Amino acid sequence: MADDKGREQMNLDLIEMVQRARMMHDEDARPSDYAAVYWIEAKRKAGDYPAPTSNAGEWRARLTVATVDAVWEMVKRATVAGKLGYKSKVSTRPAAGQADPDERLLCVRTYDARDVDDVERVRAVLEAMGLETLEYVAD
Repeated sequence: MADDKGREQMNLDLIEMVQRARMMHDEDARPSDYAAVYWIEAKRKAGDYPAPTSNAGEWRARLTVATVDAVWEMVKRATVAGKLGYKSKVSTRPAAGQADPDERLLCVRTYDARDVDDVERVRAVLEAMGLETLEYVAD
């Protein structure tokens, strides 16, 4: 029994270490520079924000290869600064079977789709950044 708890803690420590290393990598990563990993992520560092619930959701914007780096830089900074949701991510390559090979997907996560005020607040920030055709998808 004690060995199981020790192994479980080692596994959790390893997962946390890998996640920290990935986030350090993602801090400076540009979507156009990577195709080996599908997503680059940014997490909120400033301000209080509720933990995600089972009703979390995300704003989605479809970007092009030509615009993805500049848009990601704005969204990443806003996410880290606490102006958006708890996490944002951007694809670095097209999804399997995707019709347009130059399309990239940007996702900005909110903690709970039922919190309409928060969902709309995040939408307003994204629109102020110049993102238009946004789609909200609840988990």
